[in-house]
Amino acid sequence: MPAGLDRDARWRAELATWAEVLPGSAVFTGLTAMQLHDLWLPPLPDDLPIFMALHESSVRIRRPELRISRHPRPPAAISLDDLRVAPVPDAALACARDLGVVDLVVLIDSALHLEKCTLADLQAAAATGRPGSRRLGEALRCSDRRSESAWESLLRIMHTACGVEVEPQVDIHDARGVFIGRADLVVTETRTLQEYDGAQHRERVQYRRDRGRDADLAKAGYVRHGWVASQVRNDSWLILRAATDALGRELTVDDIRPWWKLWESSLFSKPGTAAMRRAWQLPEVS
Repeated sequence: MPAGLDRDARWRAELATWAEVLPGSAVFTGLTAMQLHDLWLPPLPDDLPIFMALHESSVRIRRPELRISRHPRPPAAISLDDLRVAPVPDAALACARDLGVVDLVVLIDSALHLEKCTLADLQAAAATGRPGSRRLGEALRCSDRRSESAWESLLRIMHTACGVEVEPQVDIHDARGVFIGRADLVVTETRTLQEYDGAQHRERVQYRRDRGRDADLAKAGYVRHGWVASQVRNDSWLILRAATDALGRELTVDDIRPWWKLWESSLFSKPGTAAMRRAWQLPEVS
């Protein structure tokens, strides 16, 4: 291995090494393929295994670093950085065997937004009846190509899972028709905006621009709520209360339980990560 490689370059060099010693039908799939396709990803463990697909006639391989699925037909592959990689729909189907709906929606939103595949491609994969197809179909029903980041996707799923309708990426204008900005999410039938603020600390120039935008929104009668990642993780009740208050509704524990269930089955949560580590036969972490 060449010295001085950063983490990503070292990982790619390791994949190239594996490709040299595995059978010719071997294809990188699942989360390994999604990383190679440069999609938005849920939080991944440092010791994530490498996911491979092989034709069932290939020699049996057992290595702790690999998770191998065997297929009755040669797995589909495209070339990325001289590696045989599963196309996004096939890799999404492989991911759906393990991941929760929230993780899958983040991957799907990214694939559609970055135009790595079409919705029809993913729907065709979900219609195959292969393992993971049912969960992939469920995630597709929650996906939206208009999302512009993983955390924006999470914010949208949080609302829709709890029965709060939102519209993504809405152009906002003042009473004179002057464009103010584009809102991440607008709570349907209200003037309440729910937005993901990418960082708690912003550059001074950007901060001034955002404050000016907020002032223009307020003059136009809009109420903007900006949320950071830690709040999406830990303050779902607060976020949803802002939406239901705008709708004149009360928020109950029963309303929010669907989101908690989705969240706790995702890699964004500690319980979801622990469950995935067990599924991938990784050692427990304290």
